[in-house]
Amino acid sequence: MSTPATPPRSLAEALRVRDDASLAALLRARPDLITPVPTDLTQLATRAGTRASVVRALERLDRFALQTAEALAVSADPASYAELLGLLAGDQEDAAVASALPRAVGTLREQALVWGRDDRLRLVRTARELLAPSLQHPSPTGLGPTVQEATAGMSPGRIQEIVTAAGLPSTHDSVSAVTALTRLFTSRRRMAKLLAGAPEEATEVLSRLVWGPPYGQVNADPATHLRWLLDRGLLLPTAPGTVVLPREVALHLRDGRAHRATEPLPPTVEVAATHRPQVVDMTAAGQAYTTLATVEELLKDWDEGGPAVLRAGGLSVRDLKRTAVALDLSEPVAAFWVELAYAAGLIASDGETAERYAATPAYDEWLEQPPGRRWARLMEVWLTATRTSGLVGGRDAKERTLSALGPGLDRSAAPEVRHRVLTLLAALPEGASPSAESVLARLRWERPARGPQREDDLRSRLARWTLSEAELLGVTGRGALSAHGRALLGAPAPRTVGTANGSTASATSATSAASDTSTVSDADPTGPGDNLPVHHRPTLVAPLAPLSAPAQATASATAAQLLAPLLPEPLDHVLLQADLTAVAPGPLKRPLADMLDVLADVESKGGATVYRFTPGSVRRALDSGRAASDLHDFLTAHSRTPVPQPLAYLIDDVARRHGHLRVGAASAYVRCDDDALLNEIMADKRAAGLRLRRLAPTVLAAQADPATLLDGLRAMGFAPAAESAEGDVLITRALSHRTPPRTAPEPVPDGPPAPDPTLLTAAIRAIRAGDLASTTPRKATATPAGSGELPRTSAAETLATVQAAVLTGETLWIGYVNAEGSATQRVIAPIRVEGGFVTAYDHTADEVKTYPLHRVTGVAELADD
Repeated sequence: MSTPATPPRSLAEALRVRDDASLAALLRARPDLITPVPTDLTQLATRAGTRASVVRALERLDRFALQTAEALAVSADPASYAELLGLLAGDQEDAAVASALPRAVGTLREQALVWGRDDRLRLVRTARELLAPSLQHPSPTGLGPTVQEATAGMSPGRIQEIVTAAGLPSTHDSVSAVTALTRLFTSRRRMAKLLAGAPEEATEVLSRLVWGPPYGQVNADPATHLRWLLDRGLLLPTAPGTVVLPREVALHLRDGRAHRATEPLPPTVEVAATHRPQVVDMTAAGQAYTTLATVEELLKDWDEGGPAVLRAGGLSVRDLKRTAVALDLSEPVAAFWVELAYAAGLIASDGETAERYAATPAYDEWLEQPPGRRWARLMEVWLTATRTSGLVGGRDAKERTLSALGPGLDRSAAPEVRHRVLTLLAALPEGASPSAESVLARLRWERPARGPQREDDLRSRLARWTLSEAELLGVTGRGALSAHGRALLGAPAPRTVGTANGSTASATSATSAASDTSTVSDADPTGPGDNLPVHHRPTLVAPLAPLSAPAQATASATAAQLLAPLLPEPLDHVLLQADLTAVAPGPLKRPLADMLDVLADVESKGGATVYRFTPGSVRRALDSGRAASDLHDFLTAHSRTPVPQPLAYLIDDVARRHGHLRVGAASAYVRCDDDALLNEIMADKRAAGLRLRRLAPTVLAAQADPATLLDGLRAMGFAPAAESAEGDVLITRALSHRTPPRTAPEPVPDGPPAPDPTLLTAAIRAIRAGDLASTTPRKATATPAGSGELPRTSAAETLATVQAAVLTGETLWIGYVNAEGSATQRVIAPIRVEGGFVTAYDHTADEVKTYPLHRVTGVAELADD
């Protein structure tokens, strides 16, 4: 592009000369600018300069781009590219800074934070106000006000005294005196000569203030070395008892650098350990299997109705602790699994009067899917979820405890941080696990917090949680990204290169400075008047972008396919042992697992699950309607070892006694054909709490409900069975409690969504057309048009002008009010007029449209040029 002779005078003019690709890049980087779509480029520039939008844009700059903006905020307005380079590279002219600066300036220009040509770079006013130093808001550079700003309220006589003490000739006015003083402080040679005569204590004072904060306190009678500094303007008073180090003096002492440490390049993500890719994948697959088993166990624990919902929403501390004990996990890890199941829509509140958490119908659908697909579904949810379990147990802004499943856990930055951490891992060679600190350092460079840096800021905590959660979920194994984890991101597999001994090793083609980025189009992001010289043109880079919904579905399917062969196949058998236990050497098929959960109690879990048969567990199976013969047949069919004799005896013994006693509702009664057994119960002291009395030789009545009576008799060692009013044995099966259909919680977006290509194209076309309508020259009219407003015309004048334009083919500028009452301005080329309507080609909408003439408020002819 050729650079126009006239530089842009405003941000709107700078935007006006950009091409569509450059405007699209701006709107992609700052999507809040098209919510809603601006009417023209002037409104776009105005919106780009609002405080909320500028703050949002500054928060998304990397550290060096932000340092570049901070340097512009303390430079002259406008500043040249050479002056900016001097502030960042210093007198030593750091080569890394000089190499990285074009990219940083290109980023600021692309995002409309900086405009103007190289010789007149301007930071948008709002950004300058945010980043420039002030007493209330110190600059991140640590610099203070300029000499001109610090002496604004100083008397002319005092300024002349400072000029004289500094060895400068007196001037006729304060403005020229301040200018002379500024020239002195910006001259390296003259400043070195002035400071060579400074007392040693004065030099120590300057060294304490040079890197900020630049303000200090003095008393009414300062010491000699302070007086020396005050007399020569090296320290200037800003308030009674307060002095400041002028910016020009600080820059001289800093060798011209605006920042103590300039960081032009991102920190390298360091490899802490390297493992064989097969080991990484198998380790991750083991954790993926544990993920599925844990979620299933959690939902099985809540199958008949989970914990109650707190009045304020969420899970109580006691219920979370009970869930953690049931899962044999710590409370923070249990909270993570609960939140993951909730985000996936597998659990929700049932909405009943006594509100409880329970599984949703979506859980049953999820169970029917293959293991790999179930894992991929959970990972899709985890990648995009904004609910953050790591906050559980903390406090909100009102000092209220944050509970699992409760409000206040959404953090909109969580998905972006998760994706960025995994992208950094994907850029490493296969099997390489990074050090956590190097990942955190990289993230802090890419998205630095404005103000003092903290080790426990939200993004750092989110990154730490992401690393631990990825390991827990099986996305990583031993800290390295697995093959199925890489596929989940849609990341390309690293190249495999041969080694000297003929083996293979993985390598990536990225450099250490941008190892995780993919190159974006190197087309100049600026328009005419904004473009850099060729040798300054940046090659912009961007991290691996989050996938669209269809692409993510494809990536998840690929990840599920890669994971499936690594997961253990479900077994249809167990190993029965003589000590009344059964060992499941792997995951069991669902019907077998469900039956064993009824017939036995889980004693231990791990690579193999150990079940123990007890009289209570066998009775539970009999209560569910199975006969002793059914249990013998089941164990014979599913055991690779013969059924041990003690287990067979246990089943037969419990079955023989099961149902001998019958409990029904009177309040409650007990009946038995064996009156001797009833005599035994009556004589037992443990039955005193049941308050039994004999109604007949074979019937006892109790003043307790049937459930309490059943539990009491079972505690005494009997095996009673409940019966119905007709005298039939009641079969008790665990009833699965399900909520009504529920939708999973929606993630809280981090600002407006990124516009898709269709929206970008339409928005740019509308902005261009609106700008054409507002800037096209118009013929002079008799009405006061000096203000640039569209003249209002009568209905007759409007009709006559439009009819004439149809005959002559002229283009008109019209004001139009739509059916909703919104007034707009349009540029049209009338085609025909009939029936009170004008059909015209609308340049604003870039299509042929028909307008009612009674809605046209005014019309004017455009100038011939």
